[in-house]
Amino acid sequence: MKRIVTLLILSLSLLAVSACGKSADAPATPTQSSGSEPVTSAAAAQPANAKEGEGFIRIAQPVRTSDPDKIEVTEVFWYGCSHCFDFEPMVMAWAKKLPGDVVFQHSPAMWNELMVTHAQAFYAAKALGVLEQMHQPIFDAINLKKNRLDSPEAIEKLFMAHSDVKAEDFQNTFDSFGVTSQVKQADARARAYGIAGTPELIINGKYRVTGRSAGGKAAMLKVAEELIAKERAAM
Repeated sequence: MKRIVTLLILSLSLLAVSACGKSADAPATPTQSSGSEPVTSAAAAQPANAKEGEGFIRIAQPVRTSDPDKIEVTEVFWYGCSHCFDFEPMVMAWAKKLPGDVVFQHSPAMWNELMVTHAQAFYAAKALGVLEQMHQPIFDAINLKKNRLDSPEAIEKLFMAHSDVKAEDFQNTFDSFGVTSQVKQADARARAYGIAGTPELIINGKYRVTGRSAGGKAAMLKVAEELIAKERAAM
């Protein structure tokens, strides 16, 4: 009996990943990570096609990248994910050192309306040319100040506080065709990747690197580097 309990505890611990799991309902208020690996939903469990020890999950149907002459690294994230918040400084410092044949990009995940609103904030900032100014303040507002940013009005106030964007320009952009189109494309892209949680790194549209598959946030970057080298050798 004691052995069975031990095995059960071990099995549950294997669900602990550096990720916010995909679920039907978003948490009422995003919570900051305590530094330990949280238990996520069953949807974040590693698919059967991921081989033990590889550190990554092969995407069954590779997703086309924007530039076939470059190796594309995509971070799928959510501003409301405390683990994305923790991972962001690490991955951005890493991305700055990537060689010229590698392009790094963000792609918002969304499986509920709140995440769609946050994805609009991301693409609105990008369209207005203030993503560099707004990216961290959006993360901070949700994860440190417990501001859900659950409406265009709340997001507009944040933009007014951290950029020189005019209210009229923000309002014309937030629900614009260009922004909503990019949100829909990001959603379709995440579905094609088979995203189960955030953060995840997608290497050249072929491989998913998760906290569970790699063994932690820092290990995600090491696995990504190995896959980048693998793709470079194949070009």
